[in-house]
Amino acid sequence: MNILKFKLLIIVFASTFISSFAGNDSGYNIKIKLNGIKDSLCYLANYFGDKQYIKDSARSDASGIYVFKGTEKLPGGIYLFVFPGRKFFEMVVDKEQDFTMETDTGNAIKNMKIKGSVDNKLFYDYLNFVTEKGKEVEALKPIMSSKNKDSVKTAKAKIIVIDSLVVNYKLDYIKKHPETMLAKVFAAAEDPKIPEIPTLPNGRKDSTFAYRYYKSHVFDKVDFSDDRILRTPVFHGKLKQYIGAELTLQTPDSVIKEADYLVEKARSNKEMFKYVVWYITNTYENSNIMGMDAVFVHMVNNYYTKDQATWVDSVNLYKIQERARILEPILIGKPAPYVILQDTAGKWKSLYDVKAKYTLLFFWDPDCGHCQKTVPKLVDFYNKNKAKYDLEVFGANTAVEEEKWKKFIRDKDLKWPNVADIKTQNNFRHEYDVSSTPQLFLLDKDKKIIAKKLDVETLEQFLKHLNHEDANDPNKIFKQEPIDDHPFDK
Repeated sequence: MNILKFKLLIIVFASTFISSFAGNDSGYNIKIKLNGIKDSLCYLANYFGDKQYIKDSARSDASGIYVFKGTEKLPGGIYLFVFPGRKFFEMVVDKEQDFTMETDTGNAIKNMKIKGSVDNKLFYDYLNFVTEKGKEVEALKPIMSSKNKDSVKTAKAKIIVIDSLVVNYKLDYIKKHPETMLAKVFAAAEDPKIPEIPTLPNGRKDSTFAYRYYKSHVFDKVDFSDDRILRTPVFHGKLKQYIGAELTLQTPDSVIKEADYLVEKARSNKEMFKYVVWYITNTYENSNIMGMDAVFVHMVNNYYTKDQATWVDSVNLYKIQERARILEPILIGKPAPYVILQDTAGKWKSLYDVKAKYTLLFFWDPDCGHCQKTVPKLVDFYNKNKAKYDLEVFGANTAVEEEKWKKFIRDKDLKWPNVADIKTQNNFRHEYDVSSTPQLFLLDKDKKIIAKKLDVETLEQFLKHLNHEDANDPNKIFKQEPIDDHPFDK
């Protein structure tokens, strides 16, 4: 019996996935009797990606049976019967969709009785087997912390034997029942077995072989043509592992390469294609690693087209594409868009007229609470490091109250070039995606964007790294909290 650890969310975008999986009209008729509960509202839910979603709900009839019934066949996957106390047990829903399950709240797995579903009988044989083997491992754990080396060695050997029995059980199941969905789940969940590490010509072992082999074979037994795997706990974990930091260097070029590889593997099934494209796009629009919005832009430009993103209506497709159009000109490595505004004397000043090795383009507002905290820190940093790094700040005020802006400059003694959009309606807010302040863009001598949405503390680390003053990991420098939330799927 498991404690339910998920939020039963129903969101618009996910619903478009779930509803699109409806099968033929033969329908489903699943009866559940759970001794130990009465007249409670219970749910039929299914895994999807890394979440679980409610599919149906029911109250028990006079005989204590919960009936989930529908006119359309359910999409194949691992489903859950969710009952009070946020507890649940699992079931296989595939070709057999007219069956009965009976158990009790004391031990749902051991006491399960099934009628009308061979798949679920096989599934619960497996669950009972691994439960018993799990108990055997738990009994050995206290010995593992023993100071007696011989006892620890014996316990380790027994655990290895138990693990191999579980592995062999799955392999035997796949061999005997290859047509079942559970066989595909077992196969997909299996990790690649690393061969013996080869020796290089210099006599040393190839230190990267295990990583390269694992990565190139991690999807060997995942059937991308079968979308049932989406409705199990397996596929999302593999996808996240592969595209994430565990197996892919988190730089835009590396992630884009692997993203394209995954999307092409998923093209054989429209629902797999949909999920892979959505997951990667959403993940990297909201990444907390600087510069990864380039992945989002790539995904939108290449896959969010009318003929490919068929699950998105025209209005939301336009919003997604527009978001990418805004971000693309301000990706790291791009030349900063022109900013020409008036200074406190009414003279026009251009960002590109600033002559310095580094220019910090600073968008701020005197009424912004965060700006009031950030400006003194930036002033202190500027005064200490202007000469050291050949740094200049180009401070662009986003507010329109001229006197308040000038007073703030005087009060805080801002000695860098200060400009504002007082008498015109300049488009810089849109061009730089300035939906909140403060925002800091670091530019090189040619005004190309080196970094963006920095805080002052990160700025100092970043400049030290650029000037080889320390050996910090760039990935650590780049990490920061997301500034804005623009969920593309709303």
